[in-house]
Amino acid sequence: MTTTTAPPAGAQTGTPHAPGPRKRGNRSPGEGRMAAMLLSPTLLVLALVIVYPLLSAVHQSLFRAESGLDADGFVSDVESFVGLANYADLFVGESGRRFLNAFANTTFFTVTTVFLETVLGLCLALAMNRAFRGRSFLRASILVPWAVPTAVSGLLWRWIFQSDGIANNILGSEILWTAEGNASKLAVIIAEVWKTAPFIGLLVLAGMQVIPGEVYEAARIDGAGWWRQLGSITLPLVKPTLLVAVLFRMLDALRMFDLPFVLIGPGKESVETLSMLAWDESNQLRYGSASAFAVMLFLYVAVVAIVFVKVLGADVTGAKELKLLSKTTARKNRIAANQTTADADQLTSDQANSAQKKDEATR
Repeated sequence: MTTTTAPPAGAQTGTPHAPGPRKRGNRSPGEGRMAAMLLSPTLLVLALVIVYPLLSAVHQSLFRAESGLDADGFVSDVESFVGLANYADLFVGESGRRFLNAFANTTFFTVTTVFLETVLGLCLALAMNRAFRGRSFLRASILVPWAVPTAVSGLLWRWIFQSDGIANNILGSEILWTAEGNASKLAVIIAEVWKTAPFIGLLVLAGMQVIPGEVYEAARIDGAGWWRQLGSITLPLVKPTLLVAVLFRMLDALRMFDLPFVLIGPGKESVETLSMLAWDESNQLRYGSASAFAVMLFLYVAVVAIVFVKVLGADVTGAKELKLLSKTTARKNRIAANQTTADADQLTSDQANSAQKKDEATR
């Protein structure tokens, strides 16, 4: 009589385990060297065009050109180390008044233009996303303002806003758009919104294109109207794309220089921005104060970027999406591994029961 010994329950005989997710830190030395070699050209270019100019500007902002006598008794301009004196002058005297005025103009133009561009860009995206005859022509025409170079756009609007230009002919007035005052600010805002609103519209349109049509179909079946779909489906799903678009436009608007420079001209206090102020100081050979203005503008831009990324959650690099994808993949691998283990346990249990039944039948 042959006695069959059943394997213990829970033993996994000959059943392979599903491999677990590979941890990010488990990289071979060859992969690390390859990654460093592939990234080295990009890091070198970034160091040359970003790190070095930034460090040079910070170093230059600590010096100031002063007139003095050289060893031979002649008057000469020398660079003297003044520490943080250039930064202290940004808040006192004539230099401080110009800096605060330029800072206020930069902030005003940024907030106003980006808000109007966001609203108009969202409307353009909604219009381009609808299916109708002539949609391709609409999309191509919307691209035209964004494709026009900024200097050319400034010259175009300068011709429109001349004293005898199209704008005054339509309004029937004699507004001095390119002089000092609120009219010049309004001219800059109109020209900037006309040029860059298509940028936000195109990015938002790209975000709308990936929304499944079944979601809107289900909402229509449930009785949701157009406004309800906009507030509950479209805007929440395009929010990440919209935040990135607004961030890019804010960083660009904070560095506004060429459009007001060409449209209104330099030296106009009503439209002078931080970039224009830094250019004017360097044009007057005051490189120390110009570097201080540039460093303050860099810090301003950096603070705005950090607030958008950390506080508002703008996913610029796609790291959040990649992290979510990694978590989803790891969860699927764990579920598959657990399912494989459960199937193996069930198979072993069935084999044990079958062997036990055979043993009882033999007896």
